[in-house]
Amino acid sequence: MEIALLFAAAFTVFCISALVMAPVLLRPDAEARRIQFVVATERPDRRHITQKERLEEGVLMLSRGLRERLGISLSAGLQKRLTLAGIRTASAPDIFFAAQCLLPLLGAFLASFIDGNTWFWIFALGVVGYASPNVWLTETIRRRRERIRRSLPDTIDLLVICVDAGLGMDQALLRVSKELAMSHGDMQDELMRVQLEQQAGRPRMEAWQHLAERVKLTEITAFVSMLNQTERFGTPIVRALSRFSADLRLKRKQHAEEAAAKTKIKIIFPLVFCIFPCLFIVLLAPAVLSIASSLNSAAK
Repeated sequence: MEIALLFAAAFTVFCISALVMAPVLLRPDAEARRIQFVVATERPDRRHITQKERLEEGVLMLSRGLRERLGISLSAGLQKRLTLAGIRTASAPDIFFAAQCLLPLLGAFLASFIDGNTWFWIFALGVVGYASPNVWLTETIRRRRERIRRSLPDTIDLLVICVDAGLGMDQALLRVSKELAMSHGDMQDELMRVQLEQQAGRPRMEAWQHLAERVKLTEITAFVSMLNQTERFGTPIVRALSRFSADLRLKRKQHAEEAAAKTKIKIIFPLVFCIFPCLFIVLLAPAVLSIASSLNSAAK
C-alpha cells in the first residue's frame, strides 16, 4: 500500500514538474518564432460559408450524382462550347447539366397553374426550359466573339507600338495583355492563355494556332496566318502588323457603311405596317366620319 502511495506521489510530482517545465523546454527557437510572426494573422482560420454557397454546392452534388447514375459523360463538344464562351471553371459542365434538368421541371410546374390546354403548356414550357441553356450559351459565344472582333484593331495597334519601341513579340504580347485588362477583358484572357502556353514550352506559332481554333473568327485566323508567314519568310513584323491593322479598320468602315445602307431597306417594313396605318387613320378618319354623318342625315 505504501509503495503504491509513493508511486502515485512520485508520478504526481513528475506530472507537475513536466507541466511547469514544458513551456521552457518546448519553446520554439528564434527562427521558428520569426516564421510564426511573419505568417501570423488576425483573420479567422475558417471562412464563413454562406447559405447561397451551400445551396449551390448541394445542387452541384445532386447534378453530379444524377449524371453519374444515368451514365451521362461530359461531351467534348460541351466543354469546347463553354471554353468558347469564356467559361473555364471546373463546375461549369455540372451547372449546365443541372440547368438542363431543373429548368424543364420549373417550366412544367409553372405551366400546371395555367387553365386550359394544361398538358400543351406543360410540354411547351418544358421544351423551352430544356432549350434555354443551349440558346443562352450560343448567344454568349456570339457576343464574346463580337467583343473580340471589335477589340482586335486596338490590340494590333498596341502590338505595333510595343514592337516598334524595341520589344520582342513575346514581351509585347505580355505588355499588351496588361493594357487590355480594363477595356477588352476577353481579348486579354485569350492573349494571356497564349502567353501561358508559350511559357509551358509550346512553340509560338502552335500557341497562336490554338487561339485561332478556340475563337474561330476570320480576322483572328487571318492574323495568325500573317504571323506564320512573317516568321517563315522573315518579313518585318512592324510593317506586317501596320498593314494588317489598316486593312482591319478599312473592313470595319466598310461593314459600318454596309449596315447603314441596309437600314434604308429594313425601315420600309416598320413604315408600311406601323407608321402608315396611323397616318391614314389620322388623315382619313375625320373625312370618313364626316361622309358617314352626311349619309346618315341624307337617309333620314
